[in-house]
Amino acid sequence: MPVKLTKTLIDKTPAPASGETILWDETVRGYGLRVTPAGRKTFFVAGRVRGRSLQFTIGAYGTYTEHLARARAQSLLQGMREGIDPRDVRRNDEAMAVTLGEVMESYVSRPGKLKASSAAEIRRHVERIFAAWKDRPIVNITENDVRKRYAEMASKGLMGRPAPGQANLSAVTLRALVNYAARQYKRSDGSPLIQHNPVNALRDHFIQLKPRTRDIPSNKVGAVWNMLREQHGMVNFDLVSFLLLTGARFNEGASLTWDNVDLNEGWFHLPDPKNDNPVWIPLSLQAIDLLKSRRTNSKFVFASRSRKGHLTEALAPLAQISKIVGYHLSAHDLRRTFVSVGVATCGIDLHKIELLTNHVPKGVTARHYLQTQRLQYLQPEVQRIADFIEGQAAIASGANVVPLRA
Repeated sequence: MPVKLTKTLIDKTPAPASGETILWDETVRGYGLRVTPAGRKTFFVAGRVRGRSLQFTIGAYGTYTEHLARARAQSLLQGMREGIDPRDVRRNDEAMAVTLGEVMESYVSRPGKLKASSAAEIRRHVERIFAAWKDRPIVNITENDVRKRYAEMASKGLMGRPAPGQANLSAVTLRALVNYAARQYKRSDGSPLIQHNPVNALRDHFIQLKPRTRDIPSNKVGAVWNMLREQHGMVNFDLVSFLLLTGARFNEGASLTWDNVDLNEGWFHLPDPKNDNPVWIPLSLQAIDLLKSRRTNSKFVFASRSRKGHLTEALAPLAQISKIVGYHLSAHDLRRTFVSVGVATCGIDLHKIELLTNHVPKGVTARHYLQTQRLQYLQPEVQRIADFIEGQAAIASGANVVPLRA
């Protein structure tokens, strides 16, 4: 029998021993209160939409007062009489409220889709570059927002100086997240949550960056090597020496573990590199000597007290190298030096250098017929590069005759 739902009545209604107690309001037809044996009291409405019966939960008593629940019920029931399914409205509202941060979490959490480093990079973009948008509904990010933030990053970056490369990369990351949201979240009518990606407004305005060509000039390689040898035993200088001798990426060298090194066979292994091509790279005699001198109880070759347990930067040796060559060099420029010394100075075929730096050749013949993982057969090539570096060091020290290794 319908009753007049009031706060007093709701407060006095006891929890049933079993089942549910349903109280229907006598004034607003289809508006009711459900009471469970646990004492939970919930407002709901019941009716028909387009010929189909449904019940829809408004919310818990306490979250809603009776007065607010009654007003909400009247609105929902009126909509149902007009053919509006409140479940569709709720789904639409939930989709419209999904934030950039929630989309990012969903995107990076997909099993087996991203490397940990790639996921961390995407998080960094959202949490630093788009921090002001992280808790904003992603549908509310406009073309003007994107243009403004892109211009800010290109002109001032995060550190007050131009960062056009970072601006481009952050825009590409945002575009991927918006496209993902468009695929994964739907409006109540089944259409994509986002009809137009606001980052597309930048399509004709991306700053074209010139490829970086910085490296250590061949006539400075010797002086650099002598400086590194003078600091031999200091872990950051030894890491930079290793990078110069192998062409490895900074993170590949810094995180190298002893179980991925075989000094007897003369190779190091990258089990999970950037391009998903596990590779065994040969070591020169100089690199083997360097690693033998570093043998410690740590699992990392270049161990440190950082949270990760290995080096995360090598600012001091890079600063000294930059002073020698006369301009700023990064760790990646050591990799570029390995390539330029190998190709331009030692005359090593480019496809061999690509393999040694774990760039799998794109040609059909090379891709299908070359050994692209176990590269021990290229040891003579890495030895030629190391011998050149060592020879230049001897010349820089004033030697007129450079001894050759047997």
